[in-house]
Amino acid sequence: MRPSHVMTVLETEFLCAGARAEGAASAAAVHTPVMLWGPPGVGKSQIVAQVAAKHGAAMIDIRLSQMEPTDLRGIPFRSGERVEWSIPNLLPDTARHGPRGILFLDEITAAPPTVTAAAYQLILDRRLGEYRVPDAWVIFAAGNRQGDRGVTYHMAAPLANRFTHYEVEAELDDWVTWAHQHDIDARLIAFLRFRPELLFEFKPSANPVAFPSPRTWEYADRALKKFAAIPHLMLEALQGAVGMAAGAELKTFIDHLAEMPDIEAILQGRTMRPPQALDLQYAVAAALVRRCVALQRAPDAQRYLGNVLRYAKMLPQRELGVMLVTDLQHSIGAPLVALPEFADWADSVADVMLAASAR
Repeated sequence: MRPSHVMTVLETEFLCAGARAEGAASAAAVHTPVMLWGPPGVGKSQIVAQVAAKHGAAMIDIRLSQMEPTDLRGIPFRSGERVEWSIPNLLPDTARHGPRGILFLDEITAAPPTVTAAAYQLILDRRLGEYRVPDAWVIFAAGNRQGDRGVTYHMAAPLANRFTHYEVEAELDDWVTWAHQHDIDARLIAFLRFRPELLFEFKPSANPVAFPSPRTWEYADRALKKFAAIPHLMLEALQGAVGMAAGAELKTFIDHLAEMPDIEAILQGRTMRPPQALDLQYAVAAALVRRCVALQRAPDAQRYLGNVLRYAKMLPQRELGVMLVTDLQHSIGAPLVALPEFADWADSVADVMLAASAR
């Protein structure tokens, strides 16, 4: 399942728990714990964090692989003639953490069976002994699959039966939308539009150390920023993030961008002939989206968008014009569609869109 769809699932569960806590009686308001599966670096933990941030909710990230059973269950102590259990400080508490939030059990498949057994009651019954998970808190978990070359234990059937299960897959359009929103270098976005198969390339049998993934492309973006003043180390820095082959390809791609046309001139509406080289066309498209996102609240934002839409019609590869405008629409939304230039552009590519929908 693509990340944007997974995020919708998690948001729905979060909102259902909140509705239930406020007294909604319908079955639709019942939260079910969610388990996210996927290879390392695909973005499982980040999706959960984005849901929490979007709703201003607390998130407690518990790494079960680093815990002992007593870390969850608590430590027994004598109270008169009885033995009671202390409540671990890390579990959600409305007074300390707030009325709404996410209890995230990360790396659950890397936890030994003695630890996951302690989590059974917490996940299904939302309680551990006398402790109860607050009503408006949801329970999400994530882990790697067996065969992903990570430390994994087989998930026992009683535990698996306590979740709904979704497998997270890398999806370029979702990653590009996220990247434009988080100031990822436009050159890197252009490269992955040019080489989409490199967004995620993980072969467990090859025993890789550094490999391309949504997580490591973010590391590559950091390398582009940190080593800009140390160019003789840039290649090694990129290879250290995404692997030897992908790092070398990215460096070659970036070196070629010296021939890219003036982005500001395109925004201003000065006629600029699109480059003939395909990689430069990808680079121009990504750079234009980035500048429009940065300028969407500027006084001349509509004029800039109109000029970009006119430029999109000029690209030799019309599918690239569709990609450019689609990325703009994902990042900016309704203000783009409302422009008269958008209707003109849509008319110009109607046959391309119809051919794509027919495939």
